[in-house]
Amino acid sequence: MPKTVDREEQRRQIGAALLQLVAERGLDEVSVRTVAAATGRSPGAVQKYFRTKDEMLTFAAELAGERVESRMAEVDTTLPLRQALRDLILTTLPLDAERRAEATAQLAFAVHAAHHPRLAAIRRQVDQDIREALATWLESAGHEAHAAVVADAVIALSDGLALRMLYSPQEHEHLLTVLDQALLTLIPGHDTDPHLRE
Repeated sequence: MPKTVDREEQRRQIGAALLQLVAERGLDEVSVRTVAAATGRSPGAVQKYFRTKDEMLTFAAELAGERVESRMAEVDTTLPLRQALRDLILTTLPLDAERRAEATAQLAFAVHAAHHPRLAAIRRQVDQDIREALATWLESAGHEAHAAVVADAVIALSDGLALRMLYSPQEHEHLLTVLDQALLTLIPGHDTDPHLRE
């Protein structure tokens, strides 16, 4: 009896291997051949799921965005507003090996997207989805004034901190203090929750 192959699961395994490869060796090292080697497949086997490098990159970018959104969905948004925002931002920061790999890949995709419209469209869609969800939540939490602007500021804060943490891992503690101060400025006098540390 022929073995049943879960096509979507195979694609996700290849996408995960690509993300790890980008994190370890950079986007320039990604090819059908190198991803095939990383997954223990032949290049022909990988091309059954992705015809080109660009198809692989597009799928991996979507997978990376999905992982971040999934972690964000686990944050307890019933916590005090500033604390919940802090927890949301922490889901995006390279504070452990998995998130560091994803942040490295996300940065590489962002640079690549400057010259690849399809990848740029994926990045914009992920940003838009997160912005809309954040703005809706801020409004429901009683922070109606400029909710969309605050949501954009939170995304920019997250992106900037992630970038700095990638090239200055020794500054993590300082940058988490910067995060706390920035949130005090964005959401002044809203609550006095204690700082959390990862």
